[in-house]
Amino acid sequence: MKNKVAFQTLGCKLNFSETSTIGNQFAENDFHVVDFKDKADVYVLNTCSVTETAEKECRQIIRRALRQNPKAYIIVTGCYAQLRPEEIANIDGVDAVLGSSEKFNLFSILNNFEKQELACIYVNPIEETTHFGIAHSTDSDSRTRAFLKIQDGCDYNCSFCTIPLARGSSRSLTANSVIEQFRSLVNHGYKEIILTGVNVGDYGKNINSSLFELVSQLINIEGEFRIRISSVEPNLITGDLLQLISKSDKMCNHLHIPLQSGSPKILKSMQRRYTTNDYKNLIFKAKKVIPDLSVGVDVIVGFPSETEADFIQTHNFLRDLPVSYLHVFTYSERPDTTAINLPSPVEVSERKRRNNILRTLSEKKKKQFYSEIDDTIQQVLFEHSNNNGMMQGYTSNYIKVKAEFNEYFTNKLTPFIIEGTDSDVCSGKILSEKMQLT
Repeated sequence: MKNKVAFQTLGCKLNFSETSTIGNQFAENDFHVVDFKDKADVYVLNTCSVTETAEKECRQIIRRALRQNPKAYIIVTGCYAQLRPEEIANIDGVDAVLGSSEKFNLFSILNNFEKQELACIYVNPIEETTHFGIAHSTDSDSRTRAFLKIQDGCDYNCSFCTIPLARGSSRSLTANSVIEQFRSLVNHGYKEIILTGVNVGDYGKNINSSLFELVSQLINIEGEFRIRISSVEPNLITGDLLQLISKSDKMCNHLHIPLQSGSPKILKSMQRRYTTNDYKNLIFKAKKVIPDLSVGVDVIVGFPSETEADFIQTHNFLRDLPVSYLHVFTYSERPDTTAINLPSPVEVSERKRRNNILRTLSEKKKKQFYSEIDDTIQQVLFEHSNNNGMMQGYTSNYIKVKAEFNEYFTNKLTPFIIEGTDSDVCSGKILSEKMQLT
């Protein structure tokens, strides 16, 4: 009988693509992948370092795994493991801590998966990391959408961020390697491929290429698919890239563009590489080139010295922009960052209040965007699952839709007319001669 392994991933799409690759290693070594809530012989937790609750979250997940199987071998890896390996090693039940590079060589590092009295740490200093850990979705995921890692690390020094400390300097996968993996994903039936990385817009910087050049090659690959680009810094979105998205039906009309603050004072203190005017001009330009473009925005509230006036400035700045939704983060102090030593910290209760206000604004922006695409025809990629007779999928511009389940349309790019909104999901009709098939 095969040994069983379960995975839990915290954080970004990049982490999910890397977990998928680790999962493939286990499958190749005769392990059976099960759900994290089920009993397994090995549990792997891929962590994130963005929030201050990382350690608490880690402990809770490990306790949950050990309740399923007290004798299970517990592996913790990811950004938090790279930054705070000793903290993790001291958590009861942890057997191995692997750094950002080591997680891709798991079976070379660990001789067996026998429970240990003390945790073993396998973490090299991130400044010594030049290796690019190849990662993409695998057959074991059973998804219609695949994640493909094309870039890792970051050369930026935003004052609040630990990611460069956890993942090292910016580096890119060669275009030939990306194309080879992309073709493989298309041949395995994935219809949407999401290009991921720590700073995707920085792709190609050190290999005499660019994100625009790479995507220009990918859209010419044969097959039925579409490409979605994950979060791109505003200073790295070029006019050429916008034109490419506008003209190619292989590109999703969706961009996630971090802002972080609408206050020029706070933006400067965050050490971001653009101004609020730069950001505003980019958004209006993007919407002019791609009218039905969905724009997601990252924003941080409660940054040190953010006054009520600064927050209102951010709120009004976002209110007046044609963006579609917000990802709102409450600022949390992270060790070894510049921001942790800045004066005038904001009370935690106030940070939460501001977060709630922007979440309300996000709902308003989403409803507004949904209303704008009412009665329009969108290409939807429906997922495989049958949920009480219904199926769900996403449009090119990242709107979730639902329809009566019909297996024929699963994992197919399907024309769909939007007819209304029910909570966060749009409803409508499939436009196809096959729509009556069951």
